Formats: sequence, structure tokens, C-alpha cells
Amino acid sequence: MALFTLIEILSLLLTVVVIGYIFSGIKRKLEPDLIPKWFDWNDFLFSAAIASPGIILHELAHKFVALGMGIQAHYEVWVPGLVLGVLLKAFGSGFVILAPGYVVLNAPTALQQSLTAFAGPAINLALWIGASLALKYSTNISHNKAIAFSLLKDMNKWLFIFNMIPLPPLDGFKVIQPLLSMIF
Repeated sequence: MALFTLIEILSLLLTVVVIGYIFSGIKRKLEPDLIPKWFDWNDFLFSAAIASPGIILHELAHKFVALGMGIQAHYEVWVPGLVLGVLLKAFGSGFVILAPGYVVLNAPTALQQSLTAFAGPAINLALWIGASLALKYSTNISHNKAIAFSLLKDMNKWLFIFNMIPLPPLDGFKVIQPLLSMIF
């Protein structure tokens, strides 16, 4: 059995493209002297490279932890979540709501569900800490790398905090609820 289906690969690519669009302009916010353009490939690629890892690796962590426990799992793009993010960006909203997709699990136990649910936020925590350490201990870091690490740190901090809120459908709820059901 293949690790990824063609549909999953296309869904992940679509997710990266939409994330790149939604977060395009993040560098301009830190460097307001940059001249805005209708579309800037360098800005798009920078935004995709900064924003996508936290989101894509988060979802892949769910999948790989599940697969590691013998649970069938696959990534599905959630079109309404992508459309909402694109519309908020297109209309110049000052905030981002993005739910690009999710991992479908095939009949996990309560403990497996909790571990799988925590895997995504754990990746965001690791990226947050890694970027923080890179900023703190890197010497002779370029201005662009400092911006990239700063954005990576902040984005993954908020992804971790938001996803660990214990309300459905967030991961925090999926971590706690199955454990509580085992106890009560």
C-alpha cells in the first residue's frame, strides 16, 4: 500500500498553494517599505515556505502517528475551510481563519485517538521552540532569515495554542475527551 494516494498529494499541493496565497504579504507587514504588487512570486514562495510547514507537518504528524499505531489514516482537503481563508484574504480581513483539511482515522481506540490528536500540536510546539532557539543562538543571521524564523516562531506558537483549546473540533478536545471517556 502506498504511503500517499494521488488524491492526498494533490490535496496537500492545493493546501500549500492556498496557504501561500492567504499568507502572502506577511513579509511586507514587517518591512513596510516594500512596494506592494498585485502578485509577487517571491512573496508568494516566501509566504508558502513560512506558513505551510506548520500546517502541513501538523496534519502529516496526525497521519504518521496513526499509521505507526496500525490505524488507517489519510489527509482530506476541506474545501469550505480553504474558501473561507481565501475570501477573508481577498476582502482584506485583518485576521485569518484557516481550516484547510484534516486527517481521517479508521477506528482508533481512545488512547490512540488522544496520541494522534496531540501529534499535530506537538509538531507546532517543536517548530515554535526550534525557531525560538534558532533566533536566540544563531550568530551572523541574515535579516531575511531572522524574519523567517520570527514568523515561523509566531505562527507555530499560535497554531499550538489555538489547536490545544479543548473545544470541538480542535485537537485539544480530541486529546482530552477520549482520555476522559476512559476514566469515566
